[in-house]
Amino acid sequence: MYDCIFCKIIKGELPCSKVYETNNVLAFLDIGPVNKGHTLVVPKKHFTNIFDIEQKDLDEVSNVVRKIAPAVKKAVNADGINVMSSNGEAAGQVVMHSHIHIIPRFKDDGLKLWPQGKYEDNEMNEYKKKIEAFLNE
Repeated sequence: MYDCIFCKIIKGELPCSKVYETNNVLAFLDIGPVNKGHTLVVPKKHFTNIFDIEQKDLDEVSNVVRKIAPAVKKAVNADGINVMSSNGEAAGQVVMHSHIHIIPRFKDDGLKLWPQGKYEDNEMNEYKKKIEAFLNE
């Protein structure tokens, strides 16, 4: 946590282009934007990702995302918005501090959806059952 760049930004040790702030949440422009206006929303308390963030903190982050996303869309005249969070290195998480990306999208921005696969016969039902089993833990 001591080397966490987002914690340093939250503490004011590193600069950021702050878009919005509450007592528990900070939103600022991403320094490496997918498209201009790309905004990050982070809880001020350090959590690694979705797997350890407390529900009340996730709720506050989600409320800020809901407030900011339309403003970003209008500000940059985007055609759409991606709201996403990468959780774990294998999912592309680079900064190990829970955060949500608000990414403005344009019809001609050249970005595509990730490839889609398919299930074999009855395989979807098997995965459904596996997931449901862990929901009851």
